[in-house]
Amino acid sequence: MPEAVETLDGWYCLHDFRKVDWAKWKKASSEEREQALSELNHMMAAWEDIESDKIGSFGFYMIVGHKADLMFLNARPTMEELTELESSLNKSKMAEFLTQSYSYISVVELSTYMAYGKDPDTDPELQARLKPIFPKWDHVCFYPMDKRRLGEDNWYMESKDERGKLMYAHGQTGRKYAGKVRQMITGSQGLDDWEWGVTLFAHDPLQFKKLIYEMRFDEVSARFADFGSFYVGHRRDREELEKVLHV
Repeated sequence: MPEAVETLDGWYCLHDFRKVDWAKWKKASSEEREQALSELNHMMAAWEDIESDKIGSFGFYMIVGHKADLMFLNARPTMEELTELESSLNKSKMAEFLTQSYSYISVVELSTYMAYGKDPDTDPELQARLKPIFPKWDHVCFYPMDKRRLGEDNWYMESKDERGKLMYAHGQTGRKYAGKVRQMITGSQGLDDWEWGVTLFAHDPLQFKKLIYEMRFDEVSARFADFGSFYVGHRRDREELEKVLHV
């Protein structure tokens, strides 16, 4: 039987996509909107404090297109912490004006070959990748994906060495975009409907298109990759919250 690759696993991640009920938000009284914004502002400030203490990370994004309006991206050491923060948002005043259009639960993942003999519990570079502070870059792109299991294009029937060779070539394509795109891979087998989530950060959203298009020609993508929906958005600071929801 083909050999499975062990993974190094870090923080759990929740990509929480919300739509704003703009009609309801416009009809709300100024007092209701003020309460909702105040509660959400305090909640986001607490999430920022978690990041400052380096025991989690937080990102807030406006999503373009019909799929969502906002994304709250959080990483925590445990899934229970993600459950609690999601529940807190659902119970807030702002939740009366939001619907959860999509969500994705996963855990930051690295293959063990990335360790190169280093101790993942102490090596600072590995720790930074397993417990990432989300880049404060201008744009974000998220999509889920699977490795194909179809006839001769069955990723899980390929040998470990062959999979490693294909992934190395795939990584070489990604290295061309160093400094232009940063990537976070999160594993979700047994946690969500897809096998992995890919989160990309860039200052220029055109780089998402260029990178993903070029990677389509890598054998590992051309033969073995299936993709879900893409969500693209723009990072916003908490101080912009009132502007983002202004009517």
